[in-house]
Amino acid sequence: MAEKDLGYRRVQCTGRGAYIISLPKEWVEDIDLKRGSEIAFNIQPDSTLLLVPRKIAEKEDKTDTARPKEYAINIDPKEAPESALRMIRALYAIGADIIHVHFKNIKDATKFKDETQNFVRDTFLGTEIIDETPDEITLQIFIKHSEFGIEKAVRRMAIVALAANRGAIASLTDRNPVLTESVIQARNDVNRLGLYIVRQLKYGIERNLYRELGFQTPKEFLLYRIAVNDIENIGENALNIINNINAFQKLLDTETLFIKGPIDEEVYEALMSHYAQAQQIYEDAVKAMFKRDYKDAEKLISKRETFVDLEKELMMLISSKKMDPNVTAILRLIFDTTKRIMDYGRNMAELTLNRTVEERCATLTYK
Repeated sequence: MAEKDLGYRRVQCTGRGAYIISLPKEWVEDIDLKRGSEIAFNIQPDSTLLLVPRKIAEKEDKTDTARPKEYAINIDPKEAPESALRMIRALYAIGADIIHVHFKNIKDATKFKDETQNFVRDTFLGTEIIDETPDEITLQIFIKHSEFGIEKAVRRMAIVALAANRGAIASLTDRNPVLTESVIQARNDVNRLGLYIVRQLKYGIERNLYRELGFQTPKEFLLYRIAVNDIENIGENALNIINNINAFQKLLDTETLFIKGPIDEEVYEALMSHYAQAQQIYEDAVKAMFKRDYKDAEKLISKRETFVDLEKELMMLISSKKMDPNVTAILRLIFDTTKRIMDYGRNMAELTLNRTVEERCATLTYK
């Protein structure tokens, strides 16, 4: 139906204090509304009201469900495999439901198929290979946004990222291969959750589902995307620490490097204490974000600033100790990572301010 101006209608008040407005007869007849028909009222970002008859909304839902987003890509195994994997990842992020991956050369496809299957398992949440032939595999994404909400996914993502950092730092004194594997797996889980959240945010933006997702305005889609990026960086920092420690240990095991002295206990304890405080700040910032607590977020920003002098003292302590330069380098890396976690906590608190400042100021009154 083409856009049409149906004029203005006057708002009336019933005896019970309810406000009513009549619907244009032409519109009612065109879409065949009857007595008892239901209409959904959706408030738009500009405060206008969108009226959607239930039967039209249900028809759109059925059409959306009946027609999954299906894509096909052709891959030449002789070309760089990373390019194809990036394409698959991008399709997942934009909301693809089914992805057909076709290989041009069957003889060279076996190895790349294995790499693709491993990539899917390590990268995507709720994705399975539902069909496979000698020259093609088909991926389907089963998980829906209603089954694992964005807020729950972000909470889980933050918990896993912080756990990865704890494990990475602990590996400095606990050389356990199982611990190393757990850090790597945790970092992969962080990235998997992050990509899933990006997919869900896009889904919500396309369908204007910000209220259904627990947001007050569409602007919060951007805030969550920034938060996800910071959490992914926390996971990457953990991987960086564990890789550096493993490389250092390998040099020791092969006697390529000889350590001049053990890790200084005073420095290590101070560093662990600083990390515990950083983790607490970040956890509190996440709580404030989900509680939409402006005051708590503001306190956390101020609290972050109080650690600046302590960080300077800790750096001076590390520099004053006569430790092996390689050990000092790793301790500095852990210090930098801890400092970033505090900064990410401050960023999360600032996102909370941006998320709630309008509603907070709108309720203030002058006396």
